[in-house]
Amino acid sequence: MKVYENGRLLRIFMGENNQYEGKPLYEWIVLKAKEKGMAGATVLRGMMGFGANSRIHTTKILRLSEDLPVIVEIIDSQKKINEFIKLITPVINEGLVTLEKATIQFYRSFKKM
Repeated sequence: MKVYENGRLLRIFMGENNQYEGKPLYEWIVLKAKEKGMAGATVLRGMMGFGANSRIHTTKILRLSEDLPVIVEIIDSQKKINEFIKLITPVINEGLVTLEKATIQFYRSFKKM
């Protein structure tokens, strides 16, 4: 798969309880990224955070949250990221989406022998 040196990093911030089509939204986004042939996607679960509603979400035992922060990161060329943003925009009802320039040093896949 060709990945350009000057790529884009898409970050989608949401709560882990956000859903679409009966599954977690982060899962739907990653599966859609795979289906669209994106170079890579990763889901990160936060230990603590807050968003637009200013409600703290944390893993602390006394304040256990069932809706921890989740970040989906997707990397690819600017063109593919822009197309992907158009696809996911209608399904993200709450959260934050950011786009950054990314200098890709290398992209390797592990091939089984």
